Amino acid sequence: MSMQTTRIRTLLNQTDLFSADQIESLLANARENRQSISESALAIVHELKEDEFLSRLAEAMKLPFRRLKDAEINETILERIPTKAVFQYNVVPLEEQDDILQVATCNPFVPGLVDALRLATESRIRLVLSPSDDISTAAKKFYGVGAETLDRMMQDSAIDLEDEDNLLKQDLSELDQEASVVKFVNQIIWEAYKDRATDIHIEPMELDLRIRYRVDGVLHETPMPPKLKRFQSSVISRIKVMANMDIAEKRLPQDGRIGVRIRGEEIDVRVSTMPTVYGESVSLRLLMRGGGLITMQDLGLNDEDSAQLKKMITRPHGILLVTGPTGSGKSTSLYAWLHTINSVDKRIMSAEDPIEYEMAGVNQVQMRPEIGLTFANTLRTFLRQDPDVIMVGEIRDRETAEIAIRAALTGHLVFSTIHTNDSASTVTRLLDMGIEPFLVASSVEGIVAQRLVRGLCKNCRRPMKVDEDFLREHNFPVERLKTEGPIYEAVGCDECRGNGYKGRTGIFEILPLTDDIRPLVIAHSSASEIKACALKHGMRTLREDGWDKVIAGVTTIDEILRVTEDDELEG
Repeated sequence: MSMQTTRIRTLLNQTDLFSADQIESLLANARENRQSISESALAIVHELKEDEFLSRLAEAMKLPFRRLKDAEINETILERIPTKAVFQYNVVPLEEQDDILQVATCNPFVPGLVDALRLATESRIRLVLSPSDDISTAAKKFYGVGAETLDRMMQDSAIDLEDEDNLLKQDLSELDQEASVVKFVNQIIWEAYKDRATDIHIEPMELDLRIRYRVDGVLHETPMPPKLKRFQSSVISRIKVMANMDIAEKRLPQDGRIGVRIRGEEIDVRVSTMPTVYGESVSLRLLMRGGGLITMQDLGLNDEDSAQLKKMITRPHGILLVTGPTGSGKSTSLYAWLHTINSVDKRIMSAEDPIEYEMAGVNQVQMRPEIGLTFANTLRTFLRQDPDVIMVGEIRDRETAEIAIRAALTGHLVFSTIHTNDSASTVTRLLDMGIEPFLVASSVEGIVAQRLVRGLCKNCRRPMKVDEDFLREHNFPVERLKTEGPIYEAVGCDECRGNGYKGRTGIFEILPLTDDIRPLVIAHSSASEIKACALKHGMRTLREDGWDKVIAGVTTIDEILRVTEDDELEG
């Protein structure tokens, strides 16, 4: 039995967390599965948390224990340990005191760790125990996503022109650099996927290459390694190669698609490039192909709205429109409706650009305007294909609108999206396109306006102090707080990555075209008149639905004010 094992056994015993049998199982488990002592400890005692184990272990080893959530680390300290060592050993340098460098680790039993760090830094080392998540988050924050890969690229790209032997190896070095670029791009996509990002924006600036992720509808800048700018063209070229684009064409915008599998996860990525003054800006939209299909229950509808909508989507004919700005979840709602009514006795056809989810039992057609496969042409063909239900990705022009209306009037159920601010202005938008008022009145069954709001993190939300005057100013039903409160505000914790929000939910405004509203449409009434009539007959606005979600503790006042218009109730 090695001295190291004896020492570990003694230290584990001193933590008072394990029985003698558990210690033996823990050591055997670590040996057989090549796990760290921490991983093995958590596997043996399931209710044990890593921070609790490490703090007890730190006491036994007479080492400091530290959480790194708000740690600020000096740049000169960060440079003391090579990037490769930081990610290889999962360590982070914290500070230097009396010529002793303090280094955070979650596994103090790595053989030769202290010696390796001493050699790399040429100074004495004192270990500090910190949870593994804290260390990896700090490494990402201070060194940047993919920093070790960039470090490798830096080494690979440095060629000594005076060294003839090295010149002969130049081709090999370029191959190594190419492999590092591939790994770096994969890391960017994987990190975005782990953060639940929907978009990645790679934006060249004068002295920097900025990478931002859109998470829950809000953009966040991602920490990136310094000196990334010099690899701008390599990174962008790699993405263009993956998306089957012309890498030589840098003057014109291009579009492409990538299907990637990273660590067993299949991700479908839409890529768009745009030439800017400092190089090509690249946007990547991440789509979880084949997975994550949302049902009606997941949309965030209340019981009343859900019942009303189910009645609309099971009608034999008519048009049902969803409206809202880009990124408000319109396509997701359409898919949820199709998923609800999809059955063997219905022939469903959809024209989409792009196909975001693949649905079994639905005939999905990808639009290709460059060869004449437009929404309008596809819709015409659909009518010869004997469909029961037609989904049109978006009504963008008069021609598409007219064919959709003709389809609805000839006994088909049509779902589509349109870009307007609220449900009432959708009617006037169709009339402005040149559609006859009587056609709109007789074909449109209902209009659903929607927005997406970020959901509060249940782990860290806290009740907020209420400013009643401010709430009344925005038509908040203050009197309901006496019986239904409290309302919450966002805080931020490890679980929500410090944002205070996790996931999104919808807020909705449903306008059925009833017998009271149809005469107003035929009379070419304004959106405000249609809205006033709908409100009189019980329509609830986006903001009212939002206030319900605030009172239910789902989201915050700030979120509702961010996504809804201030004059919602004045129309």
